[in-house]
Amino acid sequence: MDSLLQISLLFDFYGELLTEKQKNIYRMYYDDDLSLSEIALELDISRQAVRDQLKRTEKILKEYEEKLNLVEKFLIHKEAVSKIKKIAEDIENKFELPYNMLNCIEDIKRIADDILC
Repeated sequence: MDSLLQISLLFDFYGELLTEKQKNIYRMYYDDDLSLSEIALELDISRQAVRDQLKRTEKILKEYEEKLNLVEKFLIHKEAVSKIKKIAEDIENKFELPYNMLNCIEDIKRIADDILC
């Protein structure tokens, strides 16, 4: 997985466990796309302090994932739901089904889409 995507997912899952300072620096760097120097200037701290805080925050997020595995479980479940939707679509396309079964398949696909979004 792309490291930027990974850190974004980690922040989505565990961001609320960080301090306000950690969240603020993370958001400025990743969401607002500010450079280390721009963040340092904004917060009146050194560029090195910003870099250290970002590295520490990333380490904390990865440690949460190592202990809780929420992102890993989420990705596994997302893949499983995608497979369920694909199977439902295959059944719908390969077989002539009664109207009530087609409605059930549509319900399955709709629920899968809700989970995936």
